[in-house]
Amino acid sequence: MEEKSALKAEIRENTGSTYARKVRKQNQIPAVVYGHKQDPVSVSLDTHDFTEALHHGQRLMDLKLGRKKETVLVKDIQYDHLGKNIIHADLMRVSATELVTVTVPVELKGVAKGTHEGGIVEVHTDRIEIECKVTDIPESIVVSVKELGVDEHIFARDVQLPQNVTLVTDPDTLLVSCGIVAAAKTTEEVEAEEPVAPEVIGKEEKPEEKPEEEPEQKEKK
Repeated sequence: MEEKSALKAEIRENTGSTYARKVRKQNQIPAVVYGHKQDPVSVSLDTHDFTEALHHGQRLMDLKLGRKKETVLVKDIQYDHLGKNIIHADLMRVSATELVTVTVPVELKGVAKGTHEGGIVEVHTDRIEIECKVTDIPESIVVSVKELGVDEHIFARDVQLPQNVTLVTDPDTLLVSCGIVAAAKTTEEVEAEEPVAPEVIGKEEKPEEKPEEEPEQKEKK
């Protein structure tokens, strides 16, 4: 069970992009709290506290809204066009006993044996979706690639999940593969493979047309 952070939140009376920009200028993040058949509430969070909690892998948080305290799950985060700063967050009300569906990162461990044979490891998906209790949400799913050889793959179905965690992602989803990248061809090799244009036999060349001579003018008598 991950340690929960306690965050203070303030209700936002005004919503919309204009007010959201004002909130961000005040070093706060606009967010929405929803779930449990209650009306959504627009709030603002302290940017530093919220970001620090995320950096420590915390997704489950205690939200203090006045005298009220709720347990929320970070369901979605929106970043700016540079992917650096958080501009909005969706927080879902949860209880310790309910099951939730979340997306967690995949963490690769080890060096694939195929790399010693000239292979290159390629990551196709770095996240998978799982279902579990909110108190059992793992920070990441560790996948060992030590035994991954050339032309071998690891699918979502091959991942060993923690206890009480169920896979939601399609089991046939490709996560990691190891293959050999073909060497770049030289200019000589490319030219050798280019087809030679066939010679056309019996084709008469069209004679070059001469410019038509202007008739000589007759001398006037």
